[in-house]
Amino acid sequence: MKALDTNVLVRFLVQDDKKQSNIVQALFSEAEKNKGSFYITLLVVLELIWVLEAVYQVSRQDVLHALAELLSMPILNFEKQSAIRRFILAASNSTFDLSDLLIAYSANDAGFDRTYTFDKKAAKFELFEKL
Repeated sequence: MKALDTNVLVRFLVQDDKKQSNIVQALFSEAEKNKGSFYITLLVVLELIWVLEAVYQVSRQDVLHALAELLSMPILNFEKQSAIRRFILAASNSTFDLSDLLIAYSANDAGFDRTYTFDKKAAKFELFEKL
């Protein structure tokens, strides 16, 4: 199994570079045909959120929808998949920063009940504690 970098997922989702998008589509089709899969690290998910929001101005709901769609693809295996699923659910029903929520759910998934922060807004979320 091989891992994927953020830019591969961006090409797949945004389709802004036809040549690279076609390469990704062929790679995914081949994996589906051969029952293969790719690994997605949590860092790639975090960077994907940032790129979609900051560079492509994708709406919060569309970012969450894209992540949910990627999670449903059998050829993609995510690090901390349960944390990402819980993050998507929480983010769909709140206005907390997406990256903050992902950090909180990742730490929670690793067994930590709270994440210390100086961020006043994030500290209002149940999995953070303000220093």
